[in-house]
Amino acid sequence: MRRNRRRGWVLAVALAIGATLAGCSSFNSANWAPVTNRSTGAATAASATASGAVAPLPGAENAGKPGYYTVRPGDTIMRIGLDTGQDWRDLARWNNLENPNVIEVGQVLRVVPPVGEAGVVTRPVTSSSVAPLPAASAAKSPAPAVAAVAPPPAAAPTPAPTPGGPDDISWGWPTNGGTVLDQFDETKNKGVDIGGKAGDPVLAAAAGRVVYAGAGLRGYGNLIILKHNNTYLTAYAHNQKLLVKEDQTVRKGQQIAEMGSSDAPRVELHFEIRRMGKPVDPLKYLPPR
Repeated sequence: MRRNRRRGWVLAVALAIGATLAGCSSFNSANWAPVTNRSTGAATAASATASGAVAPLPGAENAGKPGYYTVRPGDTIMRIGLDTGQDWRDLARWNNLENPNVIEVGQVLRVVPPVGEAGVVTRPVTSSSVAPLPAASAAKSPAPAVAAVAPPPAAAPTPAPTPGGPDDISWGWPTNGGTVLDQFDETKNKGVDIGGKAGDPVLAAAAGRVVYAGAGLRGYGNLIILKHNNTYLTAYAHNQKLLVKEDQTVRKGQQIAEMGSSDAPRVELHFEIRRMGKPVDPLKYLPPR
């Protein structure tokens, strides 16, 4: 009887120890890693909450500075490029965006070239306000070149575009015909709408480079954006077919698309001219018809 009791007691102890070990084994194998990760995250969150610190969005230190743009709800990299007069691929490069389609509200983006890029250092040199020294005077003067240079006209107001200057562009109509259906309005219409038939040629209004060709900008349908220089962009919207590709160089009057009604209730060409990203009235730039 005593031996049976001892066996029963040993068996009970063994079962209890086995259950305990089984429970520990189950905890380690099923729950250890997730619990560690969660506790680490909770500790980090608690620390951030306690200190009041919130991880800043990329570029937050530049918010409000000239040459930077804070992303707003509904923005896309293509729209920001159009509104700032820049190629969206340049924006992606300047801001080290691995995926240009992923930007966050509140993120601050550089929208002007970094110091050292051609767009920054060449424009002042090509300004028509700086007159070169006449060749005859230069030949007679024995003084060093530094002494012959006149003081820079930094205090003078920025001159309006003049013939031969960097902003002097020979504009042409983006269609061979058609009536202007809607004129420019700063709040309602950022360009002009020109009527026509589906398939009518859409022409480059000036020589330039294709910086966008696609349908990723809501409200514009099949869209082409041309960059003509550091100042001017043109946009051609609602096409039924695009005939050029991004980074392609086009000449003035070259057909770049076929007129259509993509993302529009009627066949039309919506045409914009943007100066430094700001829409301007195309009818003030296009030649009279």
